[in-house]
Amino acid sequence: MKHVLRSDHIISPLGFNTSENYNKIFAGESGITFFDDSKFIPGGYHASKIDKNRIDEAFSELTSSSDFTWLEKMMILAVNGALKDLDIDLQRTGLVVSTTKGNIDLLGSNRFTEDRVHLWKLAEIISSFFGIISKPVVVSNACISGALAVKTASVMLENEELDDVIVVAGDLVSEFVLAGFQSFQAISPEPCRPFSSDRQGISLGEAAAALVISKRPQQKNQVTYEGAFTANDANHISGPSRTGEGLFRSIQKTLEFTQTKAEEIDYLSAHGTATLYNDEMESIAFSRAKLSDTPVNSLKGVYGHTLGASALLEIIIARHCMLQNELFPSLNFTKLGTTKRLNVVTEKVEEELNTILKTASGFGGCNIAMLLKKN
Repeated sequence: MKHVLRSDHIISPLGFNTSENYNKIFAGESGITFFDDSKFIPGGYHASKIDKNRIDEAFSELTSSSDFTWLEKMMILAVNGALKDLDIDLQRTGLVVSTTKGNIDLLGSNRFTEDRVHLWKLAEIISSFFGIISKPVVVSNACISGALAVKTASVMLENEELDDVIVVAGDLVSEFVLAGFQSFQAISPEPCRPFSSDRQGISLGEAAAALVISKRPQQKNQVTYEGAFTANDANHISGPSRTGEGLFRSIQKTLEFTQTKAEEIDYLSAHGTATLYNDEMESIAFSRAKLSDTPVNSLKGVYGHTLGASALLEIIIARHCMLQNELFPSLNFTKLGTTKRLNVVTEKVEEELNTILKTASGFGGCNIAMLLKKN
């Protein structure tokens, strides 16, 4: 079950590679800015959005073709970056695509054929661009999609004749998504503040990220996927369980499967959306799992909520935190606003990190917990 996280690449407002993103996170920078657009949200909104001109410029270095959507360009750029300098046989490589809404921004547009809005078509285009032979797999399970895609890749490596699997994730801040979250009155009027007493909701974001997972023999100073479990609390179509049952069960099963004790976890990479119920639910689940003292933070104050890309993005940053043995402050955190105690990281920490637990939760009651280790 152990598989090596081999290579990665991030496309976001903070930069067009992982190192740029990582360095800006530790410099305290955020991609969230204000957009003076009152079409769906009176007075405008805060979000983390990528400069489309920069996407076009970067993509033009790969091909002169213009027959690609912005999301397709972002995800192809991410995969291309993750594959750079890798000795990899694409004949023995799989592809898993994670997204919640894909090319949803094409609805009502005549720029592309109607099938481009389908998720299977998005995966087909990415696969075809790189000449990947095996049929791509699409994972779209709300906001745990990025982490579930990694788990899916691990299963593929176990059961298929593959040496490597590319996991790529991406989502846009589209009008559809903006209107949807506004209908829940879930969007914060200020940049989001995960786990804070004055949190007012989410900030949305867009990003693409790619990660290559391998069954090849491990090397020193590598991070490995050890296992992951999902659980659905079946509480509500959009609201999480008030007892944290689903997330608690996914954590419990993951620790049992990997034979890991709660006190062995060096760092907890949380979902941390900054909504009232999500942050409270997470604190309850972490408390039940005896993880209240474990250092925890959220990347949502940096990137906003990037939906299907969020968990994969956070796994990649967690990997590099492990390799560098350092943790970053949870951006915009003010004062703890959950009923259960959390050890929220408020300043840069340098210490040995050998075991990380990544969690995510999403609409429909889905939850996932994943264990990563440094070897």
